Amino acid sequence: MQLIEPDAVAKIDHACSTSGIAGYQLMSAAGLAVAAAALRHWPSAKRFVVLAGPGNNGGDGYVAANALLDSGASVSIFQFSSAPPSTEDARRALHERAVAPSPIIAYQPEAGDVIVDALFGAGLARDLPVELAALIERVTEAGIPVLAVDMPSGIDGRTGAVMGAAFNAEITITFMAMKPGQLLMPGRDYCGRLEIAGIGVPQRYVEQFASRTSINGPELWAKSDRPKNSASHKYQHGSLVVFSGSASHTGAARLSAEAGLKAGAGLVTIGSPSDAMSTNAAHLTAVMLREIDDRTALDEWLADRRLSAFVLGPGFGIGDKARDYVMALRDRNLVLDADGISSFRDYPEQLFSAFAKGEPHLVLTPHDGEFARIFPDIAADDALSKVQKTTGAAKRAHAVVILKGADTVVASPDGRAAINANAPPWLATAGSGDVLAGICGALLAQGYPAYEAACAAVWHHGEAGNRAGRGLTAETLVSHIDI
Repeated sequence: MQLIEPDAVAKIDHACSTSGIAGYQLMSAAGLAVAAAALRHWPSAKRFVVLAGPGNNGGDGYVAANALLDSGASVSIFQFSSAPPSTEDARRALHERAVAPSPIIAYQPEAGDVIVDALFGAGLARDLPVELAALIERVTEAGIPVLAVDMPSGIDGRTGAVMGAAFNAEITITFMAMKPGQLLMPGRDYCGRLEIAGIGVPQRYVEQFASRTSINGPELWAKSDRPKNSASHKYQHGSLVVFSGSASHTGAARLSAEAGLKAGAGLVTIGSPSDAMSTNAAHLTAVMLREIDDRTALDEWLADRRLSAFVLGPGFGIGDKARDYVMALRDRNLVLDADGISSFRDYPEQLFSAFAKGEPHLVLTPHDGEFARIFPDIAADDALSKVQKTTGAAKRAHAVVILKGADTVVASPDGRAAINANAPPWLATAGSGDVLAGICGALLAQGYPAYEAACAAVWHHGEAGNRAGRGLTAETLVSHIDI
């Protein structure tokens, strides 16, 4: 589950060196892993074309080229620069290569080629030169398969951004641990199938320099799980409240409520305005219903401390009423979604100050547009990765933030973050976010801390989408929740 930032790779290399593990030993292991992957995936390749860059990534490529030659494969090497490589280990690898390299501009794709992209690794932070962009275009047009070493050249390993142009790899071999740019979009799509190769780096160094960002998965909330037992009753499993919009906008709240019930909340109630009572009642069975028209009625209901978590926003409407309800809930566990978030577009500090005290108990679930409404400066800063934007927002709001998308990021005010990677593309459908809000509310109601509830909700939402399959609707998604 651990990730390492690109700038941590040099720190890990230095730690290995000071402990007696030679850098060339690691480079040799990396190159052999690349060669093995190339032969495993393309045993019938007519020629392996190694594109070697100026640093250690190129050194890995030179080692891989020698190993491929030793296996009997046909190999050509094309060099980015005729200048000596920038590191001692890469210079040694170049010196020991068994094939004379040609200038990279001389490469012309041929049928049967497989490219080993050892140009630039995860540390790239500038646009590729125009001559490489042109080469990538030729390779793409020719349909030549690409095996990327560590990261497809042109992808920023920190942000996942395309730096002008990038190889679209079928396979990416990375080392020690994954990098954020291999999970963040669009980098994730450019990596193709990702394989992690162990190259002899002690795990203690990976752990020492690991990022505070991890891959989202059950390990993150394992200690928060609360198995049900035969002696428990519904209130011990949490009481969740979802607020409904007006009569013509009730469906989103019901999706959230039904998802919350399916996700394990012992009791789920929709707080409905009077004009929507009959509409909601006609569609509900196990979900309860209570008439709540204004702040006074809500304050009276909140005297019942058994109400353990709330969802506000799906179909609720934007405006004063939403903000008023949120202020009433400032000391309660709250998932604020959709219209609830947009209601604070002009009043973000009112929201942030209301939940500024104590352990985080507010979960915000914006998509990009909603995020930009309450964090406009953070959203507009193109120098920040999606992880940095989400963690910055979480700290400002003293809330857990779920920034939704194909690469959903969950962040806590304390700096922890998780990138989700299990969600299928068909989750991008109307009502899917309402279901996520309900799952998150249910887990809060059951006693999960806010960050763990958010991580678990996002992951289970993805698993439900995988079970539901292509063509899912929000209604069928609910039926596939299994927590």
